[in-house]
Amino acid sequence: MNIVVTEYNKDWPKQFDKEVEKIRDILKYEIVKIHHIGSTAVPGLKAKPIIDMMPIVRDIESIDKYNKEMIEIGYESLGELGIHGRRYFRKGGEERTHQIHIFQGDNITEIERHLAVRDYLKSHKETADEYGELKAQLALQFPKDIEGYSDGKDEFVQNLEQIALEWKRKSSK
Repeated sequence: MNIVVTEYNKDWPKQFDKEVEKIRDILKYEIVKIHHIGSTAVPGLKAKPIIDMMPIVRDIESIDKYNKEMIEIGYESLGELGIHGRRYFRKGGEERTHQIHIFQGDNITEIERHLAVRDYLKSHKETADEYGELKAQLALQFPKDIEGYSDGKDEFVQNLEQIALEWKRKSSK
């Protein structure tokens, strides 16, 4: 896998919308809402060109019965993949184009965490720019080492998550 971080692409929201239609067709009545998350959801942010989607569903256990249909539209089912209560799907294998992180509606901790980071970066351009530059540097430093790339941004992301959650709590009061 080559790690590539690119400038923001204005087509990313359209790619998200196109994929949402396919997922809604499969998961129909399970879906409560589908969020565009991750760096491709933040205008102007440099990112790996992978569309992250977070469907919120009524019952996480029922999602497993849709694995065959998800495979038919190009997704690989990887179960929880390290996050309890999640169903994770990816499209494109090693040259990933889309990732789906499905959570049940009452999994507030995971849902809030993802949305807080996205919304904080949308509202704080300097932080988004700093994050984008870090990712671009790490992609050059670790072009074929996803663990090195991920480890390199881990501290930044952990701090960002805490700041974003606190910001979200304060702004919702």
